[in-house]
Amino acid sequence: MQIAALCHRMRDGRAEVLLVTSKSTRRWILPKGWPILSHRAHRTAAIEAFEEAGVVGRVHKNPFASFSSYKGGEAGLKIRTEILVFLVDVDSVAEEFPDSAERDSRWVSIEEAIKITNDSGLADVFRKLEHLYG
Repeated sequence: MQIAALCHRMRDGRAEVLLVTSKSTRRWILPKGWPILSHRAHRTAAIEAFEEAGVVGRVHKNPFASFSSYKGGEAGLKIRTEILVFLVDVDSVAEEFPDSAERDSRWVSIEEAIKITNDSGLADVFRKLEHLYG
């Protein structure tokens, strides 16, 4: 299982989500990582949001969604992974953060996020968020 942060905000009357690139394949994904056993899951989501995207905000304590994905491994090995997704209401984004030199980040509309993700489970999570915004 991995823990993901779905960072979202309203800007100019439009809902946006923050995507980051994975380190190896450069795919657009959510900030995510393995559970930190000394923290509750929503705190892990907050840590991942900051480390991978510089996001500071309010993380909802209950999971928003989950989906199955595949984590790439050595020599093309694919490991099925459950991703537990927590909403993060973004307050600010730091210019300097631990992964800033290793990842790109991009704010996009929910519609654009659905189009550019290559993971159908993640696209479903974006559709669920789209319904919240109506």
